Amino acid sequence: MDKGKQLKSGLFALVALVLLLENTQQSEFCNEPEKCDKWTVTTHKTHADAVVTYEQLKHMLSTGSVQLFDVREANELKTGFISIAANIPLGEIDQALRLNPDQFRERYGVLKPRTEDTDFVLYCQRGRRSLTALKTAWALGYTRAQHYAGGYNEWIQREAQ
Repeated sequence: MDKGKQLKSGLFALVALVLLLENTQQSEFCNEPEKCDKWTVTTHKTHADAVVTYEQLKHMLSTGSVQLFDVREANELKTGFISIAANIPLGEIDQALRLNPDQFRERYGVLKPRTEDTDFVLYCQRGRRSLTALKTAWALGYTRAQHYAGGYNEWIQREAQ
């Protein structure tokens, strides 16, 4: 086989592998697998669809249209936090979102988000833990939940400007 055919064959294999991996990773976000088209990536919510930017979060805060949750550990809040955020450490997210609304309010002091809410936003220090929390929320049916990927690090940098 000549080098051109080898390169073309390798390229096709690489594209197929990337598509397979993308489909496998995104399939965890489909709550009704029997209705998900495994070959159509657009039927699945992706990480990019759920990212709230600094500007979007500022707008949500100014209009009061956000339920903001900080998923860092309580001791990390000593360095600061976004003022209206309720704290639910990452290790408690699964259990917290399974509580009934009264238990949730008693434990965290705020209303429990509903699965259909579009203003449910999670954040952490740099966006990694909030992404993990987001996956947990999605798995529990909060398919419209989002996360602020810039995290508190970006928040304090942008607020200082």
